[in-house]
Amino acid sequence: MSTPSASFPVLTGESVTLQPLQAKHAEALLDAASDGSLWESKVTVIPGPQTVDDYIAKALAGRAAGTVLPFVIVRRDMGTIVGSTRFWKIDRANRKMEIGHTWLARSAQRTRINTEAKLLLLRHAFETLHATRVQFTTDELNTASRAAILRLGAVQEGIVRHERIMPDGRIRNSVRFSIIEPEWPAVKAGLLEKLAAPR
Repeated sequence: MSTPSASFPVLTGESVTLQPLQAKHAEALLDAASDGSLWESKVTVIPGPQTVDDYIAKALAGRAAGTVLPFVIVRRDMGTIVGSTRFWKIDRANRKMEIGHTWLARSAQRTRINTEAKLLLLRHAFETLHATRVQFTTDELNTASRAAILRLGAVQEGIVRHERIMPDGRIRNSVRFSIIEPEWPAVKAGLLEKLAAPR
């Protein structure tokens, strides 16, 4: 498996480009998050005016350590940043990683943007980094996220109890999903079919 920190790829699709997160993206990320005041969410962590600098700093520290590969999601037709996503928990020895910290501006939700972003990430994971496993974790209470992950073709593995403490102090149970290497061709075909459907 290639070392994720050795290069910071740009992943380009028809509707979106995933560009490496940089400190200079703070204002654009806040603009995207303000579309719906997303930082008020109780089921995921999205940067707000008081937290965006720390959010970016932690992501870049993880990238420097080789365990995180963070991106901004750029809508190609407008050239604007509409959210963020990343590979994290990168385990090179076991060729596995997690896709997470994904969020989109309210106006970009329920569009093809998330589907295409996930296709770009999964294709990079399985076809460039030669991953054997890609996992997803979401809040047990986040029913929209759980449904979206299942629609990707991931398999629900179970509930991880008291998996983390949320910023408001709530102790969160998380749902774990995965896609493993033998499943990737079918998952890829399904995502391409969704993207080819009439808009």
